[in-house]
Amino acid sequence: MRRRNAEAGKPSGRGGKPARPEDEVLPLGSTFAYGFQHVLTMYGGIIAPPLIIGSAAGMDSADIGLLIAACLFVGGAATLLQTLGVPFFGSQLPLVQGVSFAGVATMTAILSGGGGIQAVFGAVIAASVIGLLITPIFAKVIRFFPPVVNGVVITTIGLTLMPVAANWAMGGSAQAEDYGSVSNIGLAALTLAAVLLLSKLGSGTISRLSILLAIVFGTLFAVVIGKADFSGVGEGPVFALPTPFAFGMPTFEVAAIISMCIVILVTLTETTADILAVGEIVDTKVDSKRIANGLRADMLSSALSPVFNSFTQSAFAQNVGLVAITGVKSRFVVSAGGLILVILGLLPVLGRVVAAVPTPVLGGAGIVLFGTVAASGIRTLAKVDYKNNMNLIIVAASIGFGMIPIAAPAFYDQFPSWFSTIFHSGISSAAVMAILLNILFNHIKAGNPEDPSVFAEAPVRVIRTEQLRMLREGDHIKDGKLLDAEGQEIAVVTPGQEQNQPEVK
Repeated sequence: MRRRNAEAGKPSGRGGKPARPEDEVLPLGSTFAYGFQHVLTMYGGIIAPPLIIGSAAGMDSADIGLLIAACLFVGGAATLLQTLGVPFFGSQLPLVQGVSFAGVATMTAILSGGGGIQAVFGAVIAASVIGLLITPIFAKVIRFFPPVVNGVVITTIGLTLMPVAANWAMGGSAQAEDYGSVSNIGLAALTLAAVLLLSKLGSGTISRLSILLAIVFGTLFAVVIGKADFSGVGEGPVFALPTPFAFGMPTFEVAAIISMCIVILVTLTETTADILAVGEIVDTKVDSKRIANGLRADMLSSALSPVFNSFTQSAFAQNVGLVAITGVKSRFVVSAGGLILVILGLLPVLGRVVAAVPTPVLGGAGIVLFGTVAASGIRTLAKVDYKNNMNLIIVAASIGFGMIPIAAPAFYDQFPSWFSTIFHSGISSAAVMAILLNILFNHIKAGNPEDPSVFAEAPVRVIRTEQLRMLREGDHIKDGKLLDAEGQEIAVVTPGQEQNQPEVK
């Protein structure tokens, strides 16, 4: 019996191949190996927000550990919902879900205002429900995401993540004594070299697992040189179930909810970009219905996450890069990663093992991963038509605008908090600018010049075949004149003057 398409009930293609690339089913061992690679790729990103928020809330190490376990558990459950999908929820694409960085600054601001962690949880619940209600609007914006916009966003995602990789390579914590040391950066460089060598010299399977194997190699080397510490793995419980509302019932404060709604708008924008990006990489159809299902899964996960002591959920851009670099497009691989995250959330001891992987090792692998995202965006931009239009200025202005908060993180500090929250994200900045400029130049045609500005690409140069046949070896242009190999000038004439020229023998 032929396998059926998971979403539409369509039969698989010939030879047992799935109708959609993301529906491919790999052997169980490979599925979990690749899934674990996804977990390692995003682990540092998913534990950083609870560390920051827990510290801002004045929690002790035990409570912060509870927050981390909760974020792992909820992120895994959200990943399963996003990849496997149920009716109306889940894009069924290889997207890893986790706590979004977009809300960290807003949550710490709520805490500093005296609201407490309960106000943070209440704001997340209320804003996520509002986000769930407005997802149909966001799903309709796909017509405003042609390759010129999509390519800008994908490229910016990769470029925006590069400071994260650099920070990891330096050690991850600016307060550490060895932050930016030669040993940290050297360990990152060793891991990077391992990724490149395994990609070039290994078999197809080894090449696809190059990130995971390089991380393992880098970690083992770090143990040898004393830069990895696994002594704390045995401390704390081995198994722990998540406790609903462990920090008390949420409270709902209007100001906190309003500020969190801005975060939800940013999250919706970034998740839409990630869905389109992974769809481009997987080479599968992504329509407004699929985007809506993905956004609803995002918002439902975010609304329920505070029940289990976690925060807003979003697709992780770094894992989009992993899909691109490995070429493993199966959503079931990412589902396996989600299951591993759930287990890590239930088994804190396993989480402590993964947490012991040195940050510089993750930084070395991250350089390749995040660079691959940018390269995917450049590949998309290569498909754009730049002839006799303003697409080049759209790309130039949008990427430049998106790089502002990366090049100057304090650029928007004097702006209103709502504006800073939106545009402090390079991804959101580039997406907003690209969408608006695309509408201005490509949808609202009134006022566009017949001959575009100097930013547009010059017309394609051509030469007729009969003209090409007249040229000989050594003919060249010098000082505006056409010369032969001996430096003698060749007459350039109009069609009418051609008859008066001596015959060339």
